[in-house]
Amino acid sequence: MRLVRSTLLIVAGLALGACGGGKMMAESSMPFGGNDSVQYAGQLWKALQAAGMLGDNAVMSKPYKGQHPHGAVLDTIEGPVKVGGHRGVAIVKRNYGGDNVSTASVATNPGAFLKAVTVMYKRERGYDSDNNDWFWAKYLADGTLDKNPAGMQLAGRVAKGKPAGCIACHKAAPGSDMVFNHDRHR
Repeated sequence: MRLVRSTLLIVAGLALGACGGGKMMAESSMPFGGNDSVQYAGQLWKALQAAGMLGDNAVMSKPYKGQHPHGAVLDTIEGPVKVGGHRGVAIVKRNYGGDNVSTASVATNPGAFLKAVTVMYKRERGYDSDNNDWFWAKYLADGTLDKNPAGMQLAGRVAKGKPAGCIACHKAAPGSDMVFNHDRHR
């Protein structure tokens, strides 16, 4: 009984220490989304639908050949989106895959091949100054957030400070704006 109690006290102490003396770790320092990021991702999904960037009648670009981790075929669009009181640019990449996927099959029937939607959304100044204030999210085709292998929902500052993930990959984009397809400035 004493061993169990001592073990519980040690585990509780470690948990408190990891969370800053009993306070929850500030979400701005979390490498994956906490509750605020997950809720914001839900608002963003709805705003993207309202803006015509998602759904059956969504605007679509010409499908092109993709690569890991996004999908075999991709289509990318961008435009202004308002989430709450903030208006920012959203870059939406729809990720397609599956049997018989091709640029032609996606152009004809995108819904049959849609696997995920990855989004970069320019938040307000100061959201994440280290990473140009981008909010990152990866959704499954039905709008639920995807998770990494450890079960963390992919929303917010995805993999901030990690050697792999959204932020690590996009830091290599030309122009220091974290966008690969063109140079985006505020």
